Amino acid sequence: MKKILALSICFLVFSCESEEDPQCNCGLIVSDDVSDYSVVIRSDCSGNEKKFTLQEGDWFNAHPGENFCITNSTGW
Repeated sequence: MKKILALSICFLVFSCESEEDPQCNCGLIVSDDVSDYSVVIRSDCSGNEKKFTLQEGDWFNAHPGENFCITNSTGW
């Protein structure tokens, strides 16, 4: 019984950690640049800033001061 309980707790701990990883791809848009349709995003996890170039349609919907997630990038 103790082994089952210990395995269950381990499973819950590791499953909770994996749910937080996608959030490391999100952050606050701190600036944008129309010349190349880019935004600078401050990571929610690390506080680091990184510039991303977006498609024109995505750039029009990404406003400074809003949160934005980059799905094809690991945390920065």
